[in-house]
Amino acid sequence: MIHVERQDSLHLKVSRVLQEETSHRLDLYLFVPGELGLTGQVIAEEDFYHAAIQVKRTYFSDRYRLPLVLSRLAERGRLDAEHYRLSLSLYAYQYVVAMESAAGPLIDDARRALKAEKAEKAEKAETAANGRASERRSQPVKEEEGEQPPSLEQRLAEHVDLAVSILRRLRRHEPSEESLHRYFATIDNYLSWFTEQRLLALLAGLPRGARFRPVRARLVEICRAEDDYRREREYNSERVTRDPTRMSNKMRLLRRLIEYPVTLKQKTQELGNAEQKAVKALATAVVMVFVSLGLVRVRDTLADITALFVLAMAGIYALREVFKDDLRNTLWRLLRRGRPKWRRQYLDPTRNQVVGRQLEWFDYKRYPRLDEEIKRVRKRSVAQREEIVLHYRSRSRMSPTRFLSGYDHTRETLSLDLSPIARLMDKGSRRVYRLEEGDQVVREEVEKRHLLNLVIRETQGDGPPTLQRWKVVMSRSRIVDVERVHAEGPGHEDESGG
Repeated sequence: MIHVERQDSLHLKVSRVLQEETSHRLDLYLFVPGELGLTGQVIAEEDFYHAAIQVKRTYFSDRYRLPLVLSRLAERGRLDAEHYRLSLSLYAYQYVVAMESAAGPLIDDARRALKAEKAEKAEKAETAANGRASERRSQPVKEEEGEQPPSLEQRLAEHVDLAVSILRRLRRHEPSEESLHRYFATIDNYLSWFTEQRLLALLAGLPRGARFRPVRARLVEICRAEDDYRREREYNSERVTRDPTRMSNKMRLLRRLIEYPVTLKQKTQELGNAEQKAVKALATAVVMVFVSLGLVRVRDTLADITALFVLAMAGIYALREVFKDDLRNTLWRLLRRGRPKWRRQYLDPTRNQVVGRQLEWFDYKRYPRLDEEIKRVRKRSVAQREEIVLHYRSRSRMSPTRFLSGYDHTRETLSLDLSPIARLMDKGSRRVYRLEEGDQVVREEVEKRHLLNLVIRETQGDGPPTLQRWKVVMSRSRIVDVERVHAEGPGHEDESGG
């Protein structure tokens, strides 16, 4: 399963869980409108790869209680402090990832419910002002209520109960040893603050009607309890607690400390350095052969060293400089076409043992050169004829037998920075006029937006590929919306949109 979401204003996050198969392949195609003028001369392929693409892999397990079991063994003295730290970090990290993925849809549903409630209140107010109840207007409200998830309150209650139970389970076995307790306090402090922030985000989007009043009261109670819990434990100084900026920066640091033991180390190597030197030497040798033959021919023709002889030699050396670079670039493109450009090694963070390798490609492509499968999923029309396609491919082979005990999965997070593309967009906004009742003309300022299409193809082992297409709406300052419009393959029913 592949998830694409907006990480911040101009970053996309593509995440997936790699199963037990040892071979994985990922193709990512980003279709950029041709009107932006993106070419290899504007942003080189290597520059875009190094500036915009970041890959991170962490341990992952579908047995969610395994890290807690290992941490209890360490607390009882059966495992050393390093294993305790690793197990507790795994437990906290998987809780954070699960909380983020589960809270997102709930927040969206809560906001939709809030909009529906506001629309219903506005319609009731309009009906009361007109002094009549319109049957025609009441019907859409019923349809909106039917479209809302009927179990939204139950889903919220289950989400809150799970979060509270996980935190309670973590705090049930607090270590007494000082070295272990110090790391436990770090984990406990961050998870308490993180849980409070997620529940407050849910609370901010919930309607204030009677339907959600019990859930709102429960969320307020838990958030206040977590804040009191951190104050009683004196996890944060009063100065940090009063300043939201300092608090946020501290928690960001704690998040990095949690992720460090579970994130696989990486070593990236650029491929083709030796071949590039060989191509340069070959091109120089070939050009020098023709230069030498030309010099011999000029000498035989002119005999003496004259001004014409000097001019002929200067012309020959000028041609050498021109054709040497062209020949070298042509040979290099032919040699490296279709071959990987980078190799990445993944190492276990505690043992420094290689647990996987990955080859990576990145280049610009034109639509006619794409696979028929990708063309079919893209569903391109004439309007996108001039699109530039950014193609990133990775092929990895992992060794589950070398993983940490109990963890034969990894979670890959690919961060795609779209700021280089955003800088190519126009600044400013446009004016749109519309006519309201009473012949009144209203002028509104709207920002210019562009539509990017992201097509992803994933293949694990020898299984069939999974294909998805996402629409990314963005302006110069931010990513406005990310929506999946097509999905097919294992785990998906074929679905397509516009």
